[in-house]
Amino acid sequence: MPKIEEVLFDSEEKTTRRDAADFLRKLADKLETGQISISQGEQKVQLEIPRKITLEVKVEKEIKSEKIKHSLEVELEWTKGEGEGEENNGIVII
Repeated sequence: MPKIEEVLFDSEEKTTRRDAADFLRKLADKLETGQISISQGEQKVQLEIPRKITLEVKVEKEIKSEKIKHSLEVELEWTKGEGEGEENNGIVII
């Protein structure tokens, strides 16, 4: 069966470091409960997050002409019905 991907919510905006940190703290608190609702304008999505998920962290540097752009991406993945994977506590924020 071919892979079908549907974007349920998409947002990108300029913000301050402080506001981004506030958003991530709120997201982390909701993640602990297993229930996350995100909305912006007409967009809204409600998620049920299982106990076991995959955490992916990626840091990139992109050089274009004279400009250097950095990005830090944090991605959470799960498959419905697969909430009991192996624990891996390898990624640490220091």
